[in-house]
This record gives sequence, structure tokens and C-alpha cells, in this order.
Amino acid sequence: MITTRLTERFDLDHPIISAPMAFAAGGHLASAVHQAGGLGLIGGAYGDPAFLEQEFQNAGNAPVGCGFITWHLKKALETTPDLLATVLAKQPKALLLSFGDPQPYAAAILDAGVPLICQVQSLRDATRALDCGASVIVAQGAEAGGHGEGRGTMAIVPEVADLLSKRGSEALLVAAGGIADGRGLAASLMLGADGVMLGSRLWASEEADVHPAMLDAAIKATGDDTIRSSVMDIARHLNWPERYTARVLKNAFTDRWHNNISGLLEQADEQAALWKEAWQNGNTEIANTFVGEATGLIDSVQPAKDIIGSIVADAKTRLTSFATV
Repeated sequence: MITTRLTERFDLDHPIISAPMAFAAGGHLASAVHQAGGLGLIGGAYGDPAFLEQEFQNAGNAPVGCGFITWHLKKALETTPDLLATVLAKQPKALLLSFGDPQPYAAAILDAGVPLICQVQSLRDATRALDCGASVIVAQGAEAGGHGEGRGTMAIVPEVADLLSKRGSEALLVAAGGIADGRGLAASLMLGADGVMLGSRLWASEEADVHPAMLDAAIKATGDDTIRSSVMDIARHLNWPERYTARVLKNAFTDRWHNNISGLLEQADEQAALWKEAWQNGNTEIANTFVGEATGLIDSVQPAKDIIGSIVADAKTRLTSFATV
């Protein structure tokens, strides 16, 4: 075990949170992470109430949390006004908001007695999250898979740590982006984090909902094979804010369209149909595999328990070794 403020405050065995990855992080993964001693989060994705209900059922009695894409939550509430209230009524262990201003939803979350976790990509966002009452700040580096921005993990984590110190804040700090082994966990703790959020490494777990062909592509890839782009959002008709791009594996689709956005927009409907079919079939030459630079550190698909156990054991050995130097 590695004891930190994160493990103490959330009653965890290990300072690890699973990222609420859209579509991949369901109830089975969140429950498995809990059983392994971490904090599991269900990916609320784009706010489908039927999906969320099913995934909370899949988590069973495990005390898990949930995460939402903040900018899209407003749109989801327009069609399902009780969406947030329904999730909060389940008393999740925490609720994470990322990619947008948390202020419109913070009061409802805090009033429900649920800890608010805010994932941020800039110091400005971290300041805003603290002003909104966040209990945990996840500082996400651009190495992360899926959506993010431009800051690197190695710099943004200690900068946010300094911000928390200057403000005398009791909020916890969690590092995210490019962390997939014991070295990443140990380094994050040395940077001032209370723990880490694992995305890509737990995406490649037996409990995650990922097409086998995409897992195979990720295992064969290195970090050099990833790219930050917006073409997959255009293909999915998702109007993501311009500041956020997504890290995915390069393929024929990104090769063709990454530098030809205007051309993709002209063929948006046609390409959307092709991309959707490819996603369903696991065609990795058209549909994009959402994984981060840590893909180069992943060589197998394992149970979440084994992944977490290995990471913690390695980190503990490394921290102990350096402590005796």
C-alpha cells in the first residue's frame, strides 16, 4: 500500500482513480477498480440516461463514482432535465466534471454531499475549479488519450501543486496523462500529486468496453503513433469546443483528413456513416483508437486488479529505493 491524502480521504488502498473514459469505462471496470483498491469512475460520456442506469447496475453494490463531459452536460439536461439529479441520487463516491466550466453544476453536486472532482488542462481552469468548491483537482497533461489540451503532465502538475499551496487549499491533487506504470505513479507523487488517474492503461484491461481490434492496435503501437486531432469529432458530429482535441492512434482516416478539415466538412455525412460503421466493426484504419502516448508502455490486456497491483508494487519499490539513497 501507498498511503496519501487521496487514499485517506476516499478510504482507498491505493492512490489510483480510473478515468471515466467515454464508452470504455462502464460499471464493470469501475467495480473492478474498486475491488482492486482504487476509485472507479463510470464514464457518463454524453449523458445517455439508459446507458448510465445500466452501468450503475453493472457496478453492483460497489461504491463507484461517475464523470461527465461538462460542456455537453448542458445539452443533455435540455433533453433529460433530471439527469444530474438522478445520478446524484445514487450517491456516487465522487462526481467528475471535465472540459468546461463546472460552476453551473457545482452547487447541486456539493449540496448532495458528493465530492466534486474537476479535471483541468490549465492553471486558469484549476483556479476556477477551486473557486467552485472542487475537492479534487485532476491536472491532465496533453499526453493523455482522448480529449485534452496542450500542457504537459510534468509541468502542469507541480504548477497546480504550487497554486494549491499558495491558496492554502485542502483540495487534493491528482496527476493524469501518460501514466501507465510504477514509474509514472512514483514520479507523480514526487511532483506533488496525491495520486494518479489512469486512463489508457485501464482502457487496456479485461473489464473495459473496448473492441479487441483496437486493443490489438494499441498494443502494437508506440507513443509516436498517436496524434491530437479533431477529425474524429467532426466524423461523429460532435461539436467539441475548439480548444480541445483528442489523442488517438494515427490511421488512414487521420492521414487523409487531419490537414484537410474543410474537405472533411464537405463530406461530413458520408464520412460519418463510414466512421460509425468502422467503429462498430473495429476497423482501425477508419475508426480511431482512443489511446494516449502511454500506448507504448502497454504490452498486454490484463485484469484491472493485476494492472493496479503491478503499478503500485513497482512504485513502492522505486520510492523506497530513492528514500534510502
